[in-house]
Amino acid sequence: MTRIDFHTNVTDSHAYTCRLVRKARHAAAASQIVILVKDKSELSKLDDALWTFSAQDFLPHAVAGDALAAQSSVILTDDAAFAPHQDILINLSGAVPTSFAQFERVFEIVSQDVSDTEAGRQRFAYYRQRGYQLTHSIASSS
Repeated sequence: MTRIDFHTNVTDSHAYTCRLVRKARHAAAASQIVILVKDKSELSKLDDALWTFSAQDFLPHAVAGDALAAQSSVILTDDAAFAPHQDILINLSGAVPTSFAQFERVFEIVSQDVSDTEAGRQRFAYYRQRGYQLTHSIASSS
C-alpha cells in the first residue's frame, strides 16, 4: 500500500521540493521521482528552480513529453496520467492525484497559504478515510 507523507507549513514549495528531491536522490540513487504541479506556469518555475537552486548540486530532470523523459529519474508534469515511474510522487498540484495509488510513496507538500492548507486537510482526510498509512512533518521556518 502506498505510504503518504504530508509536509506542511512550507514557506517556499519549490525550494522545499528541490531539497526533497536532493535528499531522495542521496538516500536512494536509483529512486525515480515524478513531481506533479498545478499547471504549465508552475511547471516552468519548478523546472528553473531545479536547475538553479544550488551551485553544489546537480538535479537532472526532464519535463514529461521531452525526448529524455524516459531516461530521466526525475520527471515534472502537470498531468497526473503521465507517470513513467512508480517509486515516488511529489504532489504540488493541490488535489488528490488520480494515479497516486500506483506509487510506493507520495509526498504531499502543503504551503502556508490558507487555501493550500485547507486543500491539504481535505487530501489528508481523503487518504485517511481510505486507510492509507499517513505521516505528517511540519517544515521548520529556517
